[in-house]
Amino acid sequence: MAPSKTGKATTTKSSKKEKIFHPQSRKADQLSRKALRKEKLVSLVSNRNKKHDMLADFYGFFYHSLPAEGTLTLEELHRIIVDVWLKRYDEELEIERAARRKGRPKSVKESKLEELKLRESEQYRTGFEVIDLTHPENVALFQTWDQKEVAFIDLLRFIRISSASPATFVVSRPGKHLSLIKDEAAIQSHSGDMELDS
Repeated sequence: MAPSKTGKATTTKSSKKEKIFHPQSRKADQLSRKALRKEKLVSLVSNRNKKHDMLADFYGFFYHSLPAEGTLTLEELHRIIVDVWLKRYDEELEIERAARRKGRPKSVKESKLEELKLRESEQYRTGFEVIDLTHPENVALFQTWDQKEVAFIDLLRFIRISSASPATFVVSRPGKHLSLIKDEAAIQSHSGDMELDS
């Protein structure tokens, strides 16, 4: 039989004691700056994620507004914005107004919804930037979007439309995708040829 070990009992490493720093020491200042920076970074990431989700919802709305085939006319695009986009919170507002007793102030939710609705209608009146759903190449490119990656949207062409002049639009961002750049270059060269002829 093998002899059993009867030596000293093995001890685990003693855990390091946490050092306590003087509150006004350089090390304490370093630690507080480090904690503050970490907190700021977490805050920035959460704000970026919220903005990303908002943009994905906004572009997702127009993605689901696409026709099965073809493009929308400018008038149809205006109808979608007026009849659907600007009225999407009307039901919630009515519920909030009905829940409020007479003589009571507005709830926070009701105030925020009214403010949002007012801001969006003012934005539509002065100029609302949307994805150009009247341009065939742009619509074909938009239909390939996976509805998650917001960075893809930067490749698309955007127009600015307003309720003040519904028959006109301004190209606010011409688009960065190769097919849109080629199309824009062809238009520029064609207009350049026309100027030379006159």
